[in-house]
Parts: sequence; C-alpha cells; structure tokens
Amino acid sequence: MTDLAAALRTPRGIVTLVLLVLLAVLPLLTQAFDQRYLLSVGTRVLIWAIAAVSLNLILGYGGMVSFGHAVFFGTGGYAIGILAHHGIASGWIQWPVAIAASALWALVVGALSLRTRGLYFIMITLAFAQLVYYVGVGLEAYGADDGLNISRSRFAGLIDLRDKAAFYWLCFALLCATLWFCSRFANSRFGLVIRGAKSNELRMAALGFPVFRYRLAAFTIAGAFGGLSGILMANDGAYISPAMMSWVKSGDLIVIVVLGGMGTLFGPIYGTIAFFLLEESLKPLLDLLHRGWGEYWQIVFGPMLVLIALYARGGIDSLMGRNRG
Repeated sequence: MTDLAAALRTPRGIVTLVLLVLLAVLPLLTQAFDQRYLLSVGTRVLIWAIAAVSLNLILGYGGMVSFGHAVFFGTGGYAIGILAHHGIASGWIQWPVAIAASALWALVVGALSLRTRGLYFIMITLAFAQLVYYVGVGLEAYGADDGLNISRSRFAGLIDLRDKAAFYWLCFALLCATLWFCSRFANSRFGLVIRGAKSNELRMAALGFPVFRYRLAAFTIAGAFGGLSGILMANDGAYISPAMMSWVKSGDLIVIVVLGGMGTLFGPIYGTIAFFLLEESLKPLLDLLHRGWGEYWQIVFGPMLVLIALYARGGIDSLMGRNRG
C-alpha cells in the first residue's frame, strides 16, 4: 500500500477522499445542474492546486521560501505559447519542452539562490522572477504586456483539450499523480533529507549529506511541476501573458500553501479550494452591500488569513487533525 493510500484510510483522509470524489464528478454535476461556470472555477482550482503542491515541496517540506515560484508557472505557459505561435501545435512536443524549460530555469535560479539563506534567498528568487516578468513584458512579438492568444495543444486521437470536461479530467488526473509523487517524495530517503535540513542543516551536513545538492534537486523538481501547472493554465484559457508570473501570483501561491497547511500532503488542496471559495463568495457578497466593493474582496480576506495564522498555525489541515506527509 502506498503512503498516499495509507493517508486516505485515516478519518480525515476519508473526508479528503470524499472531497476528491466530488472533484472527480464535478463535470457531471455541473452538467446536471446547468452550472457550466462552476466547471471553469473547478478547472482553475485543480491547476492552482498542482502549482501549490509544487511550492509545498520546497516551502513546506524544505523551508525554502521562494517568492518567485510563479515564474515557473509562466515559463511553462510561455513555452507552450511560443511554440504554438510558430506553428508547433503537437502536445507531444510542447509539453516536454515546456517542462524541461521550467526545470532548467529552476536549476539555474536554485544554483544561485540556494547559496543564500533567509531574506536574501527570498529577495533573490523574487529578483529572478521579476527579471523574467519584465522580459515577458518586453516581448513585442508575443503580445508584450497585452499577452497572446494561442491555440491549445493537440494530442491527435487521444484527447481534445477544447472539450471542457475532458480537459478538467486531465487536470484532475495530473493532480492525483502530483499528490502521489508528493507522498512518495515526503517519505523517501531524499525527502527525509530535505525535511531534516529544514530542521537542522548543520546536523544533516555533519552526517555526510550534500544538503545543497539535495535542495537544488528538490527546487528543480518543484520548478518542473510549476511548469506543468503553467502548461495547463495556458491551455485552459488559450492565452498567455506576463501576469502569469508576476510577484502577486507568487504571493497568492504562498498564501494558499500557508492557508492549507505547510508540509502536509493535502494542505495545498484545502488551501486552494478555500482560496477560490472565498474569492467567489466574497466578491458577490460585497457587491450586494455596495456595487463595486467586490473588487476589494482581499481587504476582507486579509484579516481572515491573519486569524487563521493566529489560531490555526498549521492552516486548515491542523483543524482536521495533524497528519503530515
């Protein structure tokens, strides 16, 4: 039995399993109740959950506070968009290239930033992210700040990404695969070294583990999964823009991971669902109070996040009973 299966056998795991089942049948529910918009929201939840899981690999398990994780999100999306713009529409080519580009950029950023600690690490990851962001803004051939409409990836004879339900289930399958990988990672020898270095780096180094190499490998893997979520986002909207990799998106990802519970297997899913539920409910609620107030939903969301940080320091996951990795 895998670690993921074992986690799902706990009482809180059963709740999570029910949640996953509801996500799995969401296209059927939205069709039955004629709520197609909810399918769009659900697709965004799945894509952002994959990105959150990828950040949790380094932030939650490794203690690496990357404030530029959205750059891998954007790198994957732009790789898809640029190839599509030049007539390369096959997903069998686009997706491996996009994931490789994200992983390679993560390798470069990690090789430089992981030599620092604390605030310096945060600022360097942010600086690299802003560098790529402004490169995207300056790419006139690919829409610059306005972005670029693209064609969706094609997998001839396998799946049509223009089919909203089929695309949703693809995202769901990839989320499940990402969770499985994360469960194996957290409890593997490699993952235990990463988690041990978070607690006491000097002790792990004294035991003979090359901590820098382990962290760099974890950072690169997280970048690859971040690129995967960017691929899905680009295909979801058939659109790319520099906004995909702005520091605001990186901040949102950190909020999602902290909200759900850092260093936990299902925390990123809880955080993503809570984040989008609050966004989708606060906007119309505030608009009911006064027209136009919905645009400022984060003013209400901010204090709510502070309360969670004060009274549920392990995030939503801690409210359901601690069950790490």
